[in-house]
Amino acid sequence: MKGSLEIAGSRTEGRVGWLTIILGAAAALAAVMLGYRAWAMGLLVGTLLGWLNFRWLGRGLDALVVASTAQHGSEKAAVPWWSYVLAVARYALIGLTVYVIFRFRSVPLESMIVGLCALAAAAIAASVWEIFASG
Repeated sequence: MKGSLEIAGSRTEGRVGWLTIILGAAAALAAVMLGYRAWAMGLLVGTLLGWLNFRWLGRGLDALVVASTAQHGSEKAAVPWWSYVLAVARYALIGLTVYVIFRFRSVPLESMIVGLCALAAAAIAASVWEIFASG
């Protein structure tokens, strides 16, 4: 997708992706070092779900941009059907994973929610990075 068409913000998008993994892994490592293995597992699961959700959201939006650009000038633009499927699948996967892990494993639900917040922390960090890099 990134080939010859450079989508605005793609570097920041990539930065948010790897920062999510780094921040979540650092939090999980800290939890392990403090002796909270169940919390560390929840942090990792939440972080990976947040990262996966972000990647699928990005792919869906990239497909919409390509479709709308290709159909510029037409009265009714067609959206690829799989964009809708991915939108629903993102939330279904998160819900199913959290349910299964919470129900059948002894991983605290709160730790998975905090792990999902690694994405928000990464987005804030990447935004601050862009502010300082632009000046």
